[in-house]
Amino acid sequence: MEQTLVKMIRNTVRLYPEVPVQYSRNLSGNFEPVTYKDLFEKAMNFAGALLSLGSKRGDRIGIISDNRKEWQLCDIGIMAIGAIDVPRGCDATIKDLEYILSFTECSIVIAENQAQIKKILSIKANLPNLQKLICFERVPEAEISEAQKGNIEILNFESVLSEGKIFCQNNENLIETEIEKGVWDETVSIIFTSGTTGTPKGVMLSNGNFLAQLDELPERIYLNPGDRALCVLPIWHAFQRLCEYVVFIQAAAICYSKPLGSILIEDFKKLNPHIMPAVPRIFEAVYEGITRKMRKTGGFVYVLFKFFTAVAVIHSRIDRKLFRKTARFTKDNLGFWWAVLVLPWLILYPVKLLGAGLIFSKIKAMLGKNFRAGVAGGAAYPVAVDEFFWAIGVNIVEGYGLTETAPVVAVRPMADPVFRTIGRAIRGVQVRIVDPNGMILGRCQKGVLQVKGKTVMKGYYKRGDLTEKVISKDGWLDTGDIAIFTLDDEIQLRGRMKDTIVLRGGENIEPLPIEMKLTESRFITSAVVVGQDQRFLAALIVPNKTELKEWTEENGIQYDTFENFMNSEEVKKLFETEIANAINAQNGFRLFEKVNKFTLLNKEFEVGVELSAKQEIMRYRLNEIYAKEINAMFK
Repeated sequence: MEQTLVKMIRNTVRLYPEVPVQYSRNLSGNFEPVTYKDLFEKAMNFAGALLSLGSKRGDRIGIISDNRKEWQLCDIGIMAIGAIDVPRGCDATIKDLEYILSFTECSIVIAENQAQIKKILSIKANLPNLQKLICFERVPEAEISEAQKGNIEILNFESVLSEGKIFCQNNENLIETEIEKGVWDETVSIIFTSGTTGTPKGVMLSNGNFLAQLDELPERIYLNPGDRALCVLPIWHAFQRLCEYVVFIQAAAICYSKPLGSILIEDFKKLNPHIMPAVPRIFEAVYEGITRKMRKTGGFVYVLFKFFTAVAVIHSRIDRKLFRKTARFTKDNLGFWWAVLVLPWLILYPVKLLGAGLIFSKIKAMLGKNFRAGVAGGAAYPVAVDEFFWAIGVNIVEGYGLTETAPVVAVRPMADPVFRTIGRAIRGVQVRIVDPNGMILGRCQKGVLQVKGKTVMKGYYKRGDLTEKVISKDGWLDTGDIAIFTLDDEIQLRGRMKDTIVLRGGENIEPLPIEMKLTESRFITSAVVVGQDQRFLAALIVPNKTELKEWTEENGIQYDTFENFMNSEEVKKLFETEIANAINAQNGFRLFEKVNKFTLLNKEFEVGVELSAKQEIMRYRLNEIYAKEINAMFK
């Protein structure tokens, strides 16, 4: 294993120079490939440009951009000279940028477009170290003049590359010398994450943090040279960064798309990708789109879809039971289950095959000709979605990690997944589960997951006090996630320790399983359970307005305005029924986990407002934004 990421990428370039590494849209909307050789040459030119601009090893360089092909070559160029990237997406607020860029003392910042330039210039008085802004797109003279007033120079990216090429020609082998200086423990990125707590923390990740995972991940997420991975995650996010390195070490390609249904489906057809890493919400949206399309088709086709899906789900459950492909927490007699279930398993199999030929093959065709697997990570993966794709034969493996672990801790292997688990810890990563007193727990005992190994971050940038709170003296990182080991040592997640709701009666409740069950309803897009220190639970619900409108048509319901309809008694009764059907003893919920009251919200949750970049609920923000609605439910 190489000691730095740049050396790893260089090895792939030497072995597969003409293999495509990127596919991105040109101005005509068609996908154009970039080879490993071309990408690396441009990255080296950019590295030369940075040196010519005065950058040196250890400098922090900001990248404020969404997904685009230039991002990756900038990242490689920055790493080549031993500098450190400080990335963020275009959805970053001015407040975020002010904190991040000033705290890390960035002298150079790369920005995607004029909008990002404007944000940065609006806070230039608070960025005393900032000297250069490099923009991927053209910047109007007004912004260039504004920058000059603050002694900040705005440079065009293509011009910078050209200057860098000349610098490299005049300083032969200088970049190679810098690359050779790189070491395993050298910091390559500071990723700021507020997660769901609201406190910005700069996670320092090294070459070694990322490389340690590449020892085994290619075995669990396997690709061949020339294979394609569809990219919809934020490119600066630790999950996407690691996925790209998994792609690079296997000489495959990254294909840039967008997490929008119509665009994504079209790109599947054009690119025929082999894998797609994404947050669970993307797979959930695909699932919802499929069921909505089938329901709209109606008639005999919809009846067949429902029938064959039900059969496939039942057969898959039996199959997992017989072959121990599901989470187990109690010992069972496998011989007994074979005696009981082998006959229905055999009977249902040809029916499932018929469904695969008539219905499921058409669904799978929407994902292209080569689709091997999806990788769900960054948030909880809904059981209903997991079960559906498993049943129809689309392999979606669930992974788990944190930015602080660069990020992978565990992931189901594509070849041998175990249902309702995140698999076992990857090689070189130690995991344990402890109780509130720090006592180590055994199998089938719920507690807090802790992680140790080469993937654990170096610490929070300039915040040793925060680092000490999460990493013990002997190197164990407290994830704050509640987990349990199965009998087979697979890991199953159960929620977040900080999310636990304690009712007045002392009952401890994990809201996530309740929320995930609620969102199985076709009428519920998102749900957030609340009730800390209250007598009962309540929920904030984002209704699926598209499904509600279809429901009114199906039932011949008339209304004057949709807003009035949303406040009607009919809608209230509909949601009361949906909640009651989801949260009950039959589905494994206890009496005190019942949702007694709910409020329907008028708008969907947004990234940067109620959701983090990983599309996780930021509960502290919801408590602020919807304080009035929450208080009203408990009056």
